[in-house]
Amino acid sequence: MSERAPGEVVDAVTSAFEAAFEAAPTGVWSAPGRVNLIGEHTDYNGGLCLPIALPHRTYAAVSRRDDDVLRMASAQQDGVVEVALDDISPERPGGWGSYVAGVLWALRRDGLPVGGLDVLVDSTVPLGAGLSSSAALECAVAAAASDLFDLDLLGTADGRARLAARCVEAENEIAGAPTGGMDQSASLLCDEAAALLLDCRSGETRQVPFDLDAAGYVLLVTDTRAEHALVDGQYAARRDACEAAARDLGVDTLREIDPSGLDAALEQLGSDEVRRRVRHVVTEIERVTQAVAALEAGDLGEVGRLFDASHASLRDDYEVSCDELDVATATARSQGALGARMTGGGFGGSCIAIVRAPEADAVADAIAAAFDEAGFTAPASFTVTASGPAHRDA
Repeated sequence: MSERAPGEVVDAVTSAFEAAFEAAPTGVWSAPGRVNLIGEHTDYNGGLCLPIALPHRTYAAVSRRDDDVLRMASAQQDGVVEVALDDISPERPGGWGSYVAGVLWALRRDGLPVGGLDVLVDSTVPLGAGLSSSAALECAVAAAASDLFDLDLLGTADGRARLAARCVEAENEIAGAPTGGMDQSASLLCDEAAALLLDCRSGETRQVPFDLDAAGYVLLVTDTRAEHALVDGQYAARRDACEAAARDLGVDTLREIDPSGLDAALEQLGSDEVRRRVRHVVTEIERVTQAVAALEAGDLGEVGRLFDASHASLRDDYEVSCDELDVATATARSQGALGARMTGGGFGGSCIAIVRAPEADAVADAIAAAFDEAGFTAPASFTVTASGPAHRDA
């Protein structure tokens, strides 16, 4: 993970753009990664989730072109990727460029007057850590396109939500990752010192105060460095199981299952595995509601308890945790964390823990020692604050 200051990254991405395209960019835009406090695998089930935007961002130096060609380069990759906008498909351009190209494809399909761009990207969002580096990339490019083509979508919550929806389509249909809408909504809509309560059925959002500093706590993120990929079929299999269960239960999404009717619903399902998947989703949506109430009441102890319950459900019912995530969360709890849970899609990635500010380094050291004893790759731990959404930087 890079510790570069925002101004330093803006200067670097500008210089890299000039080297790649032999001209200065029109501007630089950035969008944050996200940590989801609670509400995992609920977004594609019409549920609730509660992400915050990270201070770690993806930066895009961008200029408008006079044709319908997209040229892309990255500080993390060699070479320039080029594709005509009319040729964008799940096969072209492929790789990381699909996340960029998909945004322009989705905006054009929405009837918006978008043309070609030159794009150079750089990022301080840890890749493969489950912190939504892909959505940060999409949303930085979407913000640039909005400004450069005078779409005027950044000035209102509705406009930003429209951009988020196009970025979801880009990831689903061009990049081939069947994610829900939480990541892009967080990247475009989160406020500083707040978590975003996102209703994935109605699209409604609400800012929930989230300022651990005032209570003497911090949010410790641990990138387990375990392999993390959402396009290997495991994520899609969970989503397919939920959608099939909803059909069997005669509802549009699992959001329609009230917690009071969960047991009766589970009895109608044909396999233990599907029952576990449904139980996680229904109880996790309820945990989001409870976490919001606890945050608004200033009850961090209850938030921590909900973190622990969420992780257990993701581990046992949804089966998306891994040994590294389980060791990290258990170690954080043993060191006095109020609660700890995996965050993101799972199968690797990161976990979060609420810890007393003076104890953050000690907890991180204990997690590193536990990883060393288990023979795991050394993790990377860092504290984060709730930060702001996508915007123009220069």
